[in-house]
Parts: sequence; structure tokens; C-alpha cells
Amino acid sequence: MKPTILVADDEPAIVLSLQVLLQKAGYTVRVARNGEEAMELIAAAKPDLVLLDAMMPKRDGFDVCQSLRADPAYDDMPIIMLTAKSRDVERQKGIALGANDYVTKPFSTRDLVTLVKGYLEEKALAGTTP
Repeated sequence: MKPTILVADDEPAIVLSLQVLLQKAGYTVRVARNGEEAMELIAAAKPDLVLLDAMMPKRDGFDVCQSLRADPAYDDMPIIMLTAKSRDVERQKGIALGANDYVTKPFSTRDLVTLVKGYLEEKALAGTTP
């Protein structure tokens, strides 16, 4: 079964480019356009990894990340935050709230796909160890 990635971002161009590249890389991709939709999709079917925009309507990515990390059911789900905010304090906030990684826009989509692959491979290896 192909790993599933949730792309939660309100910028259509970013969503489309990530969707195409991740699908080409062999992943199933689901899309949320705001934080509330992201939480609903995650609750309905837990993805293997979440790409989470920090600034979205309804619930921002920081709030979504914090809510997910408060629930033990999502402990092993990697969260990579995407944001246009490059200040170090924003990065620290994302990591403090439980994000595994923090990528600043604009970013190389190819580099991001490589990062995603790394997290999913690490997760798969962790799942096979006793």
C-alpha cells in the first residue's frame, strides 16, 4: 500500500505542484485547504505524513500541529511545517509545538520530496524494529 501524505495549504499553486510531484514519487496525496479541513481529514484517516502550512484560514498550522501532538494517536506521524515566515522565532515555535521539520517558502519542491522520503523511510524502519 502506498504511503498517504496530507498536504494542508491554502495556496493552490503550491498544492498542485506538491500533489503532482508526490504522486509521481509514488505517494497517495490528500489535500486540505484550511486547518479545520486538515483536522477532519486526519481524524477520518490518519496519513503517514503531514505537510502543514503555518498560515491557513480557520485554524493555522501552529494550532493544528499543537492539537495533533496533544493526541497520542498521532505521536508517530511526521509533521513538516511549511511557511513564508523565515524568522528564527517562528521556526522555534513550530519545532516547540511538535513539528518534525520546518521548511521556509519558497522552497525546492524536489528537496521537499527528498525530505518526505527520508521521514517515511525512517518511520518504516522504526515500525519494523522490535
